[in-house]
Amino acid sequence: MRIKKIINEGWLFSKTELKDFNSIPDNFESVNLPYTWNGIDGQDGGNDYYRGKGYFVKKLLKSDFENEVNYIEFGAVNSSAEVYFNGKKLAEHHGGYSAFRVKIEDIKDENILVVIADNSPNDRIYPQMADFTFYGGIYRDVTLISVPQVHFDLDYYGSPGIKITPTVKGENAEIEIVAYCEGNVEFSILDGENVIYTGSASGKNPTVKAIIENVHLWNARKDPHLYTAVAKLPDDEVSAKFGCRTFSVDANRGFILNGEEYPLRGVSRHQDRPKIGNALLPCHHEEDIDLICEVGANTVRLAHYQHDQYFYDLCDEKGLVVWAEIPYISRHLPNGFDNTMSQMKELVIQNYNHASICFWGLSNEITMGGASDKGLIENHRKLNSLVKSLDKTRLTTLAALSMCSPDEEYLTIPDIFAFNHYFGWYGGDVAVNGPWFDDFHKKYPNRPIGLSEYGCEALNWHTSHPEQGDYTEEYQAYYHEEMIKQLMSRKYLWATHVWNMFDFAADSRAEGGENGMNHKGLVTFDRKYKKDSFYAYKAWLSDEPVLHICGKRYVYRTDDICKISVYSNLPEVELFVNGESVGKQNKGEYPFFTFEIKNIGKTEITAKAGDLIDVANIEKVDTFFEDYRMKDANAIINWFEIETPPGYYSINDTIGDIMQTFRGKLFILSFIKTILDALKGKKKKGDKADKQDGEGMSIAGFKINKQLIDLLKSFTVKRALMLISGFFSDAISKDTILSFNAKLNKIKKKNK
Repeated sequence: MRIKKIINEGWLFSKTELKDFNSIPDNFESVNLPYTWNGIDGQDGGNDYYRGKGYFVKKLLKSDFENEVNYIEFGAVNSSAEVYFNGKKLAEHHGGYSAFRVKIEDIKDENILVVIADNSPNDRIYPQMADFTFYGGIYRDVTLISVPQVHFDLDYYGSPGIKITPTVKGENAEIEIVAYCEGNVEFSILDGENVIYTGSASGKNPTVKAIIENVHLWNARKDPHLYTAVAKLPDDEVSAKFGCRTFSVDANRGFILNGEEYPLRGVSRHQDRPKIGNALLPCHHEEDIDLICEVGANTVRLAHYQHDQYFYDLCDEKGLVVWAEIPYISRHLPNGFDNTMSQMKELVIQNYNHASICFWGLSNEITMGGASDKGLIENHRKLNSLVKSLDKTRLTTLAALSMCSPDEEYLTIPDIFAFNHYFGWYGGDVAVNGPWFDDFHKKYPNRPIGLSEYGCEALNWHTSHPEQGDYTEEYQAYYHEEMIKQLMSRKYLWATHVWNMFDFAADSRAEGGENGMNHKGLVTFDRKYKKDSFYAYKAWLSDEPVLHICGKRYVYRTDDICKISVYSNLPEVELFVNGESVGKQNKGEYPFFTFEIKNIGKTEITAKAGDLIDVANIEKVDTFFEDYRMKDANAIINWFEIETPPGYYSINDTIGDIMQTFRGKLFILSFIKTILDALKGKKKKGDKADKQDGEGMSIAGFKINKQLIDLLKSFTVKRALMLISGFFSDAISKDTILSFNAKLNKIKKKNK
């Protein structure tokens, strides 16, 4: 019978080149898997983390191999792997997020297994440019699989050995089961412990079709029911869980599950943690899924690569609808075609049986270098055709940049698509998001559209007057309140995904006051603190009773009157100040309540709703508590000190508003020329040519279109300068910024 043994313990590791592949080195450090060498340097900023080769060595005894045929399965090695056994090279694998197996032969009494993991930059393996750290190492389980001579296929792109296709027809479901093997196979289907079907077939890749009468549907979070299919050879056995469901996407009604409208509203997820990077344990995956479910999400976009099989299992069991994708991201690599195809084959074949997966993602923001590249378009056509040849049951999709015109040819290739929009963070007002989609829906009434990314960053900075770009928890909460209001009223959006559920490492980043991190998460990187915006979504999406006072970390305040925000999905909230009621409010259309209270001395604030109670504290101070203000070592100016004289423009005005006057147009032309001159020869912090994973800044190679013009007009001059100073070293001086503001202060605003 099949024997599986995880061999994560007792490895040796070094970045020093291994000379002898036939002996155990004496100068390597001892490590247990999963392991990445970038757990520290990949999270501290500077984009200087080690990208190169790492050498892993393990001794295996003959007794470890307990059957006639033996394979070693690697859950993931980033980004490329070379596998040697007793000095002989057995395999290479390119793609750091999918499983692969290597057949082991010529076994001795004592054996040396060597794995070279390599996350070096190159021009052919994705990802190479993206807004996350590419952790090197063997960061998922390594498993020794021993099987008899006649066994289910272990060479087919990491397949589980069995392919299950359910087709729901009325009250029943037809189940096709294909076993990847040659021989006589006994099949069965279980509903819990009950066997509801048995059958057999023989030959190469034997196949049976079974009928489940009165089928119990997989109905997402409402009822994620799963069946189990089992296939048996005389001495080998494989099994997989599956669910029966129907789904479609309608341009007007959005996502439809089992014949009913089921608006997909959820989050995206990256897989890393502090200090351990992406070398996660099962408990980490469990904590993540619990938090995603707690916030009330019913969908998760697993960005931007294949995630651990265990996490897909958890999504099946919890009923989350999944968008799964490969890391074909940011910029098309002319030499990367084969790698996109192999990574897509592995993604689909390894994950075909998961009931949770409804969408295969072809690419993310791939048009940073332009959308008209013929190689890029052909790459998408062939990827889409590949997916359709492997899986006729699911939809293909992709995520496009804001500045990409909906008329671009590559957007017509997948079944559906979505946009990554950051209006309200990277320029523009948050209120732009809904109208943008309304305009799209009016112009393209038959094209389903989704919102694949949106969000803004927040750290432990605070203010009573939040504004775009301040990285405060208060602005993030405001932003997401406004987004929730817009998303609630637009059911035609087939899916919306907050970017991101958790803060994550992006070593090239230098913004927000903590380098090396993307802080758009609803939850902090360590999963210890749920930001106020987390509770905004929980109050909107969750069926669980919710009561949350915002601003608990914002204690010391100078305001005489403080606005207190409370999130609750309960019908009435009452607020108490030092034990005395200041009023009750009934829930309106949205689950957001606002109270105003006097700020005198020390104040205990208590909110009550139903059986729930929440408590916060504030304290009156005379001067602003500087620990609440962003301390950015890269900042060249204190943006909050910029003055705006009444009736005149300043850098706080948008480019579009400034251009409404003749003098304003002249200023913008001069402003753009000054910026372009200043950026000549400049490289980004971390020596990157473009802002990574984009979320909206690189425009090189793009055709001038309405989307691009509107995006640029929506930026305030201040926000544009903040982004430039955050991404480029010493590009714009403090004196230049002040001179921009002084010139604008002399231009009278157009009367409205």
